[in-house]
Amino acid sequence: MGNAPAEDEVALFERDMKEFWIQFKISYGTEQNNQTSALRDLCKETLEALSEKWSKKLKEEDVMIDKIHEYNNEILQQSKYIAEKEEQLTEIQSRLNQEQEQQKNLTDSIQELKKELMKKMEIKSSKNKAAKEKVEQVSKIKALFKEHLALEMRRIPDEQLQFIFRHIDHKDPDKPYMCTLSINEQGDYEVTSCTPPLDCIAELQLKLRETNNFSAFVANIRKAFTALSYKQSA
Repeated sequence: MGNAPAEDEVALFERDMKEFWIQFKISYGTEQNNQTSALRDLCKETLEALSEKWSKKLKEEDVMIDKIHEYNNEILQQSKYIAEKEEQLTEIQSRLNQEQEQQKNLTDSIQELKKELMKKMEIKSSKNKAAKEKVEQVSKIKALFKEHLALEMRRIPDEQLQFIFRHIDHKDPDKPYMCTLSINEQGDYEVTSCTPPLDCIAELQLKLRETNNFSAFVANIRKAFTALSYKQSA
């Protein structure tokens, strides 16, 4: 009977220990659950915040990528445009160079034509001057010849000068002996006709060209006509 209280106390202690352990596990489990739940909620919120942040960042990066693609397309278009303009500029520059070369060739040709024309004009002027001097020489001696040699000189068409000699044939003093003279393109004297013909006319013409002695030529023509007249009368 003396051991019954002790056993009751032990049983009571064990029961209290069980209740304490039960309460402890309940308390610890609840706190652990609360902490776990709070940690889970925190993680969830953190993940949601990070997800939202990265989603926003990804959207911004997508927008940035689209912008980069857009800029790249614009740069590509600008590059093509610049390449086309450079090609057009090269073509224009090539045409311009050709036109400048053609202009230079044309200018050179014009200069050559001017030089050639000036040379021809100088030659023509020189010929005209020589012809004028010869005509003046003929005019000066015309009166002298007519007075002393019974010679008449007159101009006929095509810028020719005709000499009419008289008092050659003693039987017919008024009978005309004629010689026609002109100046050719080279500026030389040229006998175009002789009536009656003289065998020595070519020689007299050559001598006139060599000496330019017009008076001697006329005198020699008269002598040749006189010799011919005596020969025909014999």
